[in-house]
Amino acid sequence: MVLTLQRPDDVRRDHAHRDVSGGWLRPTVFGVMDGLVTNVSLIAGVGGGGLDPSRIVLTGLAGLVAGAFSMATGEYTSVASQNELVHAEVEIERRQLEAYPDEEQAELAEAIADKGVDTELAEEVAEQVSADPEEALRFHAIEELGVDPTDLPSPIVAAVSSFFAFAFGAIVPLIPYLAGAANLYLALAVAGIALFAAGALVGRLTATSMWSRGLRQLALAALAAGVTYAVGTAIGTTVS
Repeated sequence: MVLTLQRPDDVRRDHAHRDVSGGWLRPTVFGVMDGLVTNVSLIAGVGGGGLDPSRIVLTGLAGLVAGAFSMATGEYTSVASQNELVHAEVEIERRQLEAYPDEEQAELAEAIADKGVDTELAEEVAEQVSADPEEALRFHAIEELGVDPTDLPSPIVAAVSSFFAFAFGAIVPLIPYLAGAANLYLALAVAGIALFAAGALVGRLTATSMWSRGLRQLALAALAAGVTYAVGTAIGTTVS
């Protein structure tokens, strides 16, 4: 029998990372979670207040639409504003590079040396990088601002991801009502299963415990829905 050993460089050739800076993962995860928690809490509140099923559905659908647009506009504004701030700071750095090229090159060499690179080699690297103004600007932005100005998240991607993610999460508690099973507790159970699954999926994506992430998300949502249900019940009893 012949054994074939895989060389370390073969392992490295297949080594790859997922995109963690594309601007879609955070708003998508946050949108689904927010949609689930918001609408299950809303339904629990109006259901606890004694509304009939048709009004619960109307309230849930209104919450879905309003929440999805709110999430989308919020994400778009947030990401766009952050990008504008980065561009403004990058322009300041660009002017510094144009006005004080030698000082900025020395600053870059010092930053590279601080990472453990030999001083002479760091100066050589800084000189080569500084020969290309755009690449020098990118290096300085990464070092001083902590961001790559050529790889910023898209506000449109963030907005669209948030909109559909929130809508997807918010529709889950309404599924039993839309299917003809007008039962608040069934809707809460369906939402609970979805919340646990969403939390577990985040745990899988982040290489952490799926059970702990799922239970954590379920517990937080249960707290929100429970408080809202209690408030709805108290107000419904008072106004009736």
